[in-house]
Amino acid sequence: MKNLNTRISLLSLAVALVCTSPAWAVNRELVELETQVQNLQTQLTQMQTSLDERMGVFRHLMDQNTDSITKVTTAITNMQTTLQREQGDSGTKVDQLSGQLQSLNDSLDELKARLGKVTKQLEDLQTAQQSMASQASQQAQQQQQQLAVPPPDVLYNNALRDYTGGNVDLAKQEFGDYVKSYPNTDLAGNAYFYIAELDYRAGNYPQAIKEYDQVLQSFPDGNKAASAELKKGFAQIEAGQKDSGITTLKHVVQRYPRSNEALQAKERLRKLGVTTASRRAE
Repeated sequence: MKNLNTRISLLSLAVALVCTSPAWAVNRELVELETQVQNLQTQLTQMQTSLDERMGVFRHLMDQNTDSITKVTTAITNMQTTLQREQGDSGTKVDQLSGQLQSLNDSLDELKARLGKVTKQLEDLQTAQQSMASQASQQAQQQQQQLAVPPPDVLYNNALRDYTGGNVDLAKQEFGDYVKSYPNTDLAGNAYFYIAELDYRAGNYPQAIKEYDQVLQSFPDGNKAASAELKKGFAQIEAGQKDSGITTLKHVVQRYPRSNEALQAKERLRKLGVTTASRRAE
């Protein structure tokens, strides 16, 4: 009990120190994040301008190739007309016109190949532009989300204050935001536990069991582990899973034999007509 009182006193002192910490540190972090977002947006604008200029060059080349193809096609048509009109003339002239026609056809094929390459380069450039724009947009969104989410200590203290003050919906949202934004901190296990407690109080026992399991699986050595396992057993019994609940409560007694949670587990088992012997878990 003395150790518990000591831990509670230290926790209260830590919360007081967090709540009285100067606001300029948080503001400085926000300013740095805003600066990063602005720099990212500036780089994205410069990248867009460069890509637009390169795409303009490619379009100009495509227009030139298209004009060349049109001219060659017109020349071929004229040659074919001339060839048909003068087929009655000497065979030598026909051979010359046929050679010229073949040369023009070859030129047309070459122009078409060049146009295909330019078109492919333009498509690749557009794809790269879209990919870079998407990545830059995602980075900007992440930076903005970081700006929108308070620091972990501020967010947790707000959630705990609303939890103790009876603001159930707001507390659950804030604890949910905490585990989403800061899932690997020491207080994330506490946040999961309080979310489970809110579902337990609301009678949503299956969901509460899942959230107590989240505490036990991800934070087995956390300061809420014993309470989470105890309340999981209660929730199982309330959900109609009596045998599972009894097994869970027995494990609490075995694993935490001298804890307050063990006393509560024994009392609930006694009411269910189940006797236990306190012993340390091997």
